[in-house]
Amino acid sequence: MKETGTDPGRHALFLTNTLSGRKQRFQPRDPNRVTLYVCGPTVYNYAHLGNARSAVVFDLLYRVLRQKYSRVLYARNFTDVDDKINAEAARTGQSIRVLTDRFIDAYRSDMKALGLLTPDFEPRVTDHIPDIISIISRLIDRGHAYVAEGHVLFHVPSFGQYGVLSGRKQEDLMGSGRVEIAPFKHNPADFVLWKPSSPDLPGWESLWGRGRPGWHIECSAMTENRLGLPIDLHGGGQDLIFPHHENEIAQSVSARDGAEYCKFWVHNGFVTVEGRKMSKSLGNVVLVHDLLKEAEGEAIRLALLSAHYRQPLDWSRELLERCSRTLQRLRRLLSDTDHLDQEAGVDGSAELGVARALDDDLNTPAALKALFGAARSLRHAVSHSERIRLRIELLAGLRLLGLFQENKLTSFQSVPSAFISDMLERRAEARDKRDFAEADRIRELLQTYGVTLEDTLQGTQWHIKTHNVKF
Repeated sequence: MKETGTDPGRHALFLTNTLSGRKQRFQPRDPNRVTLYVCGPTVYNYAHLGNARSAVVFDLLYRVLRQKYSRVLYARNFTDVDDKINAEAARTGQSIRVLTDRFIDAYRSDMKALGLLTPDFEPRVTDHIPDIISIISRLIDRGHAYVAEGHVLFHVPSFGQYGVLSGRKQEDLMGSGRVEIAPFKHNPADFVLWKPSSPDLPGWESLWGRGRPGWHIECSAMTENRLGLPIDLHGGGQDLIFPHHENEIAQSVSARDGAEYCKFWVHNGFVTVEGRKMSKSLGNVVLVHDLLKEAEGEAIRLALLSAHYRQPLDWSRELLERCSRTLQRLRRLLSDTDHLDQEAGVDGSAELGVARALDDDLNTPAALKALFGAARSLRHAVSHSERIRLRIELLAGLRLLGLFQENKLTSFQSVPSAFISDMLERRAEARDKRDFAEADRIRELLQTYGVTLEDTLQGTQWHIKTHNVKF
């Protein structure tokens, strides 16, 4: 359990909340159980750079949360029933299950190459059909949904808060170009929860006939089943704000009699390719699977982190090559300093610049500036102890950003015992003075280096995790 101090804002995480439209301090409902849900891919092809950017951004958020909280539950779904999947299966002559299994495996492989941690849950839509049917039944019973010509539709006017996330008013929806016109709708803005399936398409039996779920209801069901409601954080690409996430809020809140669904919504910006929107019509869709044949995953990850997550990222070959060269220089520096005597005394009072930058709305440009600053200081440092301190800070920053994970950076020898002893003495002094904010800061700093503390009646015990370190 983390100490609570006199300065509650110190080392807090601030994120831009799409729901409020401003940057806010993130505070989970239960600090011992933080929940994060992120919309994953529709699996009918390899992941493109847009998919990868969202995945990398929220992997970084997951890492930051794990540094701060003892238990973080992260769910990222696979949409494995969809009209695009049906069309691709028909085109290639594959069964839908074979097709989706293939691209789920490919996605996992590609994301692993980009340094992503495996989420705690990776639900598939087809494993949650009973949950979907249950939510739809509740919506019908509460007067928020209706059956029409084999479809079940959510009645948008029944939810007075519709537009709370996107800022769109119901009367403006028809001009958005993102609502489907159908003669059986009670209101043009109503959206599909369930639709009928012909014999040649995947389908499941329900009270409304054989059919399959609409897109939006899927995430509501998987979120509720895997994480429980309400959740702390929901993430995805900027393109999902409307209609997907707007509809998610409407159906999830309505199905629970107005209870809150999620307090914090975080969305990443678009990816362009050399200044142009990435699209099939332009022929400039970049697949991660193809990129990995010409560049290492860590260089791709670094490039995806080079812009602030909320801003557009313009992808280019020059950007990727620059990131590759940067990683090579960092590797040479770490190799050149690997001989340092790890038992020398270290002044570990400096806080980790990378972590501080990430606490400010995942500010990766500032985090990378701090990282490269530590690298430059390490190159020019003369003092032996200072070089060790800077090397530790550099390694911890790389780990937090998800880089150099294959290097032996978390062994016992990577953290000098003198450094740990010094930090424990400082923490003890802070606790004696009842300066719990400083004591908590030191605990977090040691956790960054993989050192876990346990306060017992016999004093503070510590150990270093050599496996599954939270970086």
